[in-house]
Amino acid sequence: MPILSALSRLVKDPLPNYVFELSETGLAYSRPASSGGAEMGFAAFEPGALTVSPVADNIHKAEVLTAALESIAPREAASKKRRTAAVILPDYAARVTVLDFDALPAAREEQSALVRFRLKKTLPFDVEAAAMSHFVQPKTSKAGKTEVVAVTVAFDVIARYEALFRGADFHPGEITTSALTALHLYNEGGAAVIAKVAGRVLTVMVVLDGSLKVFRCVELENAGEEEILSVLQPTIAYAEDELKSPGCKLILCGFAAGALSGLARERSALSSKLGMAGAHNAGLLGYLEGAVN
Repeated sequence: MPILSALSRLVKDPLPNYVFELSETGLAYSRPASSGGAEMGFAAFEPGALTVSPVADNIHKAEVLTAALESIAPREAASKKRRTAAVILPDYAARVTVLDFDALPAAREEQSALVRFRLKKTLPFDVEAAAMSHFVQPKTSKAGKTEVVAVTVAFDVIARYEALFRGADFHPGEITTSALTALHLYNEGGAAVIAKVAGRVLTVMVVLDGSLKVFRCVELENAGEEEILSVLQPTIAYAEDELKSPGCKLILCGFAAGALSGLARERSALSSKLGMAGAHNAGLLGYLEGAVN
């Protein structure tokens, strides 16, 4: 998907020694540099060790997360070199926004300033106290608006994640979010609604011919079907009406078999060459697939 060629990472380095995806449930991991992504697993956290939020500290029991990292990749006492890692954050720890502009400056620094200005009143945290990356999507017509996808994470939130990995002798050279990286797993044309549920958080994306049109990430009260449909159905209606794509595809990730029975629509599951994408490893699988493409 074109957007991922420039926007799946806030920082870009060579292929890392490890890839980690964090969630409230645990830590999914892989060592793509050692065996082509064959070494994969999951280390569970005790409840309450990590609670995802865009505005507050996510890490409540750092010792639990550190122990999980140590069990996956014990420190090498004789080595003074830090191991490199790609860190995939939970969706709700960040904000992803699709903006449109009538005109956009050519200089990236000026673009960034303009994007930050547009985001100022829409974020639950101070945009000037946040890490921000943006991507200008290819225009579909000369007369159309210029669309920009922006990813922002509050400094206080991202700094705690970085400190956790640095304390375990990792260099977190790449930091991204789960759903954006999972977009590597969807490469079909036309319009599609991709819905990903992870515990109490629902992420819904609308893509059209490789461009991201809508990104919604909401905290659910009870994660019941009625509540999920109240978010999903209006998004599908938008995709079909505004994008003129009747019968757009519905792609699900993290849902139990038979879920959303109240939605009379054909759907398929998000999958990768390494297996079915789930609630806590979709970003990891997307990263690995993108790394070899």
